[in-house]
Amino acid sequence: MTRGHVTTDGDEVTAAPGGLLDLLKVAAVVLDRTGHIALWSPEIEQLLGHSAEEALGQRADTLLIAPENRPRGRELFAQVRSGARWAGVFPLRHRDGTERPVEFRTMRLLDRDGQPHLLGLATDAPTVRGVERDLALSHSLVNQSPIGIAVFDTDLRWVGVNPSLERMNGVPESAVVGRRVGEVLPGLDVEAIEARMRHVLATGTPLLDQQTVGRTAADAEDRAYSESYHRIEDTSGRVLGLAVSVLDVTERQQAAAEVAQARQRLSVIADAGVRIGTTLDLRQTARELAGVTVPHVADLAAVDVLESVVAHGTITPVTGRAPAEFRALAVAAGYPTDAIHAADPVGELATYGSSRIITQCVRNARPVLVERVDARIMRRIARDARAAQTLHEAGVHSYLALPLMARGRVLGTLSLYRTVNDRPFDEQDRLLASELAARAAICIDNARLYGRERTTALTLQRSLLPSAPAQREGLDIAARYRPALSEVGGDWYDVLPLGPQRTGLVVGDVMGKGVQAAAIMGQLSTATRALARLDLPPAELLRHLDDIAGSLGDAIATCVYAVCDLRRGTCELSSAGHLPPVLVRTDGTAELVDVPTGVPLGVGGVDFGTVELELAPGSLLALYTDGLVENRGEPIDTGLGTLTRFLQNPGDCLERTSDSLLGALRPEPDDDVALLLVRVRG
Repeated sequence: MTRGHVTTDGDEVTAAPGGLLDLLKVAAVVLDRTGHIALWSPEIEQLLGHSAEEALGQRADTLLIAPENRPRGRELFAQVRSGARWAGVFPLRHRDGTERPVEFRTMRLLDRDGQPHLLGLATDAPTVRGVERDLALSHSLVNQSPIGIAVFDTDLRWVGVNPSLERMNGVPESAVVGRRVGEVLPGLDVEAIEARMRHVLATGTPLLDQQTVGRTAADAEDRAYSESYHRIEDTSGRVLGLAVSVLDVTERQQAAAEVAQARQRLSVIADAGVRIGTTLDLRQTARELAGVTVPHVADLAAVDVLESVVAHGTITPVTGRAPAEFRALAVAAGYPTDAIHAADPVGELATYGSSRIITQCVRNARPVLVERVDARIMRRIARDARAAQTLHEAGVHSYLALPLMARGRVLGTLSLYRTVNDRPFDEQDRLLASELAARAAICIDNARLYGRERTTALTLQRSLLPSAPAQREGLDIAARYRPALSEVGGDWYDVLPLGPQRTGLVVGDVMGKGVQAAAIMGQLSTATRALARLDLPPAELLRHLDDIAGSLGDAIATCVYAVCDLRRGTCELSSAGHLPPVLVRTDGTAELVDVPTGVPLGVGGVDFGTVELELAPGSLLALYTDGLVENRGEPIDTGLGTLTRFLQNPGDCLERTSDSLLGALRPEPDDDVALLLVRVRG
């Protein structure tokens, strides 16, 4: 596929020598008519080891042929001397005694007297076989390779191409030889290709996997090619041209793009698994869903949930020609845009007629994909004409609505818009968005169910707690109950009249959450009131409560019970695994009461201890549950210390003190808090 470089210098024509003969190390020997060696070249000396002084004048058969091969050698010599030609491999003896297979080309020569001589051109037979194999292999690789291969001369003109490149180019070899790339394939980036060629010719450094996008005569559309450039040199280092290998990588790039898109989709789904459903708050979950979809899936996203779900925690299906009522819970954009103002304002109620796409989506419980949004479709998407104009001016060109379905029922919709992303939504986008919507819908439904249960538990909890603590003569009393932001627990407090100037105080905490904990709390609270009427000592009352808790199944609760006797000026306390009360003395010092803690109610089999305190006029007793002082990641002693320091200056009004204490220690509690403050009047 290469051509010799020919130059002219005046009248003299010179051709640069090739390297093939040097590679074969062709040797020459001449025998006279009697078979004696007349001429001996340096190459034959290298091949057989005999110097010219040792070989000239010697009979060739005696010097070079083993005895068993001499008859055949003389026979061949006679044939050539008579004018016949012979070519083949004949074993000759090296100077070291070994035999070497030598390939010959022989012919007869005549001198001026007409006497015959024999010329033998010889080379090492294994070397010839190796060159033949290399040539055959090169020919097969070039002609059968699926990779396109081209050879160019130093003027960047085609010298030859293999069949694969002929198919890629759509042009036969005969139509390209002697021409430059731009003359044959103007649809390629000719300037870049020839710049690479010149660089490789000048530097000798290969350029690998160079990307070119364009079209040839074989294709009507652009394709992607990977090209590698190599300089061609002979054995002496003379530059002959360059070789270019070409691989059509269009499918590979498309596959790589599809893999990248698949990875991005998986990344979005993985991100959604982390970011959606971090709480059981309906609105927070909607915001998380909208935030996940932009900007990877859409430029603008809106989450609307059926009003019945938000207001009542129930699901009312949209059927027939009935309109649909939605509550807008979240809107998110991937960049600053006025289109966000065209969505329903977050928190507001919106009603859509039966012909609107969002209504169609929840009614049929199926996605609605609009690849190209026109003016008519835009009016079915936007809430009114002004919003439609805003979306149009923002560049909305593609729309996708997906039902938020959980447990076979539709809760609302996820609406997606594309503006700056000029690619319309397709089936892959629908599948990805459906996966996100399905994950979010489960979280939204869980939040709905949790909201219903929390409302039920909170209603039950508040109905079982005293609406206001009983006010007792000689005591100032303030009480607070604050439910957790997440799940409602079983915390309770009570103030129980026991007789003249005797008052029972109780604060307890049922382990567990939800309706069950509230129900157990109600039973224990009722039992405490009944037992308190018997005016039992605190330790005995807790023992009876322990028996009752044991009969309630797996119920476990902590509790502290105190009896204040103003006639004696004392307070008797017992604890069932509860945190110690805080006593604030008249001098302002505050300390934790050292009460024998005992075991929680429901464990059974352990007696409860009692401690008696002096309650002087002006002293204050604080009873509370662990939600007031317990912080994740901190030892409980830290919270107890903060509470004790706060109560050193409680102020005159216990109501304000209670609110200040909750605001300072638990503005947004993650566990229920019950607090009871009791001060002996002066």
